[in-house]
Amino acid sequence: MVRLTVNGRARSVEVAPNETLATTLRYRLGLTGTKIGCNQGECGACTVIADGTTIYSCSTLTHRVRDSEITTVEGVAGEDGTLHPVQQAFIEEIAPQCGFCTPGQVVTAVALLNRNPNPTVEEARLAMSGNLCRCGAYDHYLRGVMKAAERV
Repeated sequence: MVRLTVNGRARSVEVAPNETLATTLRYRLGLTGTKIGCNQGECGACTVIADGTTIYSCSTLTHRVRDSEITTVEGVAGEDGTLHPVQQAFIEEIAPQCGFCTPGQVVTAVALLNRNPNPTVEEARLAMSGNLCRCGAYDHYLRGVMKAAERV
């Protein structure tokens, strides 16, 4: 049994020693917002926040983050359903196109703004560089990050 706090809720779950956090989140906890893209820790679709740091959940063993506080894309909106400023800005900037990379983009941007609420464009570009977008909407996402920074 592994104990995790996911999106503010303590959870205990039985996992195999070689199970990844992405698998645990999606298939054991039903949090399907975390996408499995490359399954090699290269595309960023599976990005979550663990104790304040972004990680690729597809290449992190669940046992490694036991007793950690995990935030997934499902956990960034307000408890009343109000969108996080990053989510709202991404919508306004028409950042999500196919949407597959969007959860990882959102989580990465939220983590950036938690650490640095007023990033420069270059700092935002560097922070977001671990997220691949097959649609090529990088400028839309970057504009969304900068718009959200004005609001947090």
